Amino acid sequence: MSFRSFIISLPLLWSSVTAFPAGPGYNNVSSPVVKVSVDAAFSLVDTYDSSNWLNSFDVQAIGDPTHGFVNYVGQQQAQDEGLIRTQNNQVYMGVDTTKVLDPNGVGRDSVRIQSKKAYTHGLVIADFAHVPGSDCGAWPAFWMVGPNWPNQGELDILEGVNLNTYNQVTLHSSGGCVPTVGAGGQSGQPIGNADCGANGGFVGCGVQSNSGYGNSFNDNGGGVYAALWVSSGIKVWYFASSNVPDNIRSGNPDPTSWGQPQANFAGCDFDSKFSNMNIIFDTTFCGDWAGAAWGSSSCASANPSCNAYVASQPQSFSDTYWLINSVKVYSA
Repeated sequence: MSFRSFIISLPLLWSSVTAFPAGPGYNNVSSPVVKVSVDAAFSLVDTYDSSNWLNSFDVQAIGDPTHGFVNYVGQQQAQDEGLIRTQNNQVYMGVDTTKVLDPNGVGRDSVRIQSKKAYTHGLVIADFAHVPGSDCGAWPAFWMVGPNWPNQGELDILEGVNLNTYNQVTLHSSGGCVPTVGAGGQSGQPIGNADCGANGGFVGCGVQSNSGYGNSFNDNGGGVYAALWVSSGIKVWYFASSNVPDNIRSGNPDPTSWGQPQANFAGCDFDSKFSNMNIIFDTTFCGDWAGAAWGSSSCASANPSCNAYVASQPQSFSDTYWLINSVKVYSA
């Protein structure tokens, strides 16, 4: 989800399939970098949950790098409006669902957060009770990015737009990273560019799954996304709540037992393309992906303008929220 220009082929636009970046990191201070090196077993490095969430992430009141119809608010305003809070030992992050807005004015209030720590390598396991639903105009993402975009890379772990029910995993990098599918294969289908850094990294190289986003995720009672990032490759798995491996639940993850991932990137010099990446959550509206795909989706039948729809339909976003049990980072 990064700075992006409209550089996507018409066939991709027609099918609403893009591999746009989620957005460059916003680093107003240097993040402490955790180098999580390979261990014989995976060791827990950090746990983010309701006990430490707001101490571990910066709430970023910034302009949207992806040109969305959104107003990212600061921590105090987010808390005052109930957009970020803890409840029942879970973290809630949502969007405004009450204000009718001017489609030519400030966008809908939302939250964007970035971890205070950055990582090089790791196994990131996110346990979600709920993710933003498949809602017209919405564009939520859970991702990682380095400060010098695209030279330190971006990994979009969970991302989609509008009424999609499938996840898209995407890498963005400087030029010259042309991944192959790693040993064991992947369940998703490649989309976007072969080179993750083509066109300045804006489109990226993606893998589209057949499920695991929005309504399809929530209909399964939540679930887990796990991203393994090592020198030899990057893999992403999705597990519905009823299928989460016991070794994840017990805190002793063993990716060799998890079967085929959604995405399995290999064959690139990952260490030269990806480093010092922070964890980010955001929910934007319209903009470079959801807005660009609007006309080719059934959402356009409700309103020809994405911004106008989002401005006039606050009640449509009651399902546009994250409910997070935890995000854990292990050595890898």
